[in-house]
Amino acid sequence: MKFVGTLISTAALAAGLAFFGGAAAAQECPHGDLDKRFCDVDGDLIADIPTDPAQQVDPDTLIFAYTPVEDPAVYKTAWADFLTYLEKETGKKVVFFPVQNNAAQIEAMRSGRLHIAGFNTGSNPLAVNCAGFRPFTIMASPDGSFGYEMEIITYPGSGIEKMEDIKGRKLAFTAPTSNSGFKAPSAILKADYDLLPDRDFEPVFSGKHDNSVLGVANKDYPAAAIANSVMTRMFERGVVDRDQIVTLYKSQTFPTTGYGVVYNLTPELQEKIKNAFFSFNWEGTSLQEEFQKNGEGQFLPITYKEYWDVIRKIDKANDVSYACK
Repeated sequence: MKFVGTLISTAALAAGLAFFGGAAAAQECPHGDLDKRFCDVDGDLIADIPTDPAQQVDPDTLIFAYTPVEDPAVYKTAWADFLTYLEKETGKKVVFFPVQNNAAQIEAMRSGRLHIAGFNTGSNPLAVNCAGFRPFTIMASPDGSFGYEMEIITYPGSGIEKMEDIKGRKLAFTAPTSNSGFKAPSAILKADYDLLPDRDFEPVFSGKHDNSVLGVANKDYPAAAIANSVMTRMFERGVVDRDQIVTLYKSQTFPTTGYGVVYNLTPELQEKIKNAFFSFNWEGTSLQEEFQKNGEGQFLPITYKEYWDVIRKIDKANDVSYACK
């Protein structure tokens, strides 16, 4: 962690100045749910790139972070070939930053210490509104299909055979910012089963999806809400056996991790980063080796306004505020 902090100190300082330098101007422009530091003149619900070049940053070293699920060391290896390609396309050094939780990842971008990131489904709205995140792509299969489902799982012999049996038991969530790990299951449990935390079951937080899956498999948690894309990769790697898990509920398909950049990188740099995502050849790479376990093999262009509409509706049902602390 100290090594990364040293690498990015100059970039962080420049980014921080740009954030605060743009605050006054942002207060005089439309910003919707965005923090007052940002503008949204075009109405696409994400922060506009500052028009004043003095508020833009062009760091020598770019910091990349993948959403904090599973073992960060696994994903540093998985992203290695892509980050090498990103260095070639941008002419910048690129460093993988292993974040430990969603809040730390959002804060890193908000404070100017993170430039490119994949934020999980539920964290995207907070990253967009509080940190100036500009998502533009998600992973998809070669045929263009994408997404994952939220599952509520238990283990064989737990005594939980249907959703109503969760009453009086513990239910593991991952983190409050997670869509499949908290927000979606909370809304579904309340609306469809009249099950409320503390009143009907004891909510506990595991921190990450793999912790929840392992917790159920090892019978530490009687039930958990997880993203099945994470669980599938764990099955494929042999971390957990399929016969250790029983699915109680499976949701509609949600958009998966959204990838993008912080708003105040120069337009030219943002374009180079986008081009790197969309021109990357997956064949035979470390990225393909890891993510083909979910059937993913390309980066698909998306818009936050359209693809995260269902997530914003779930947040609204849960009375989630995007107010930045």
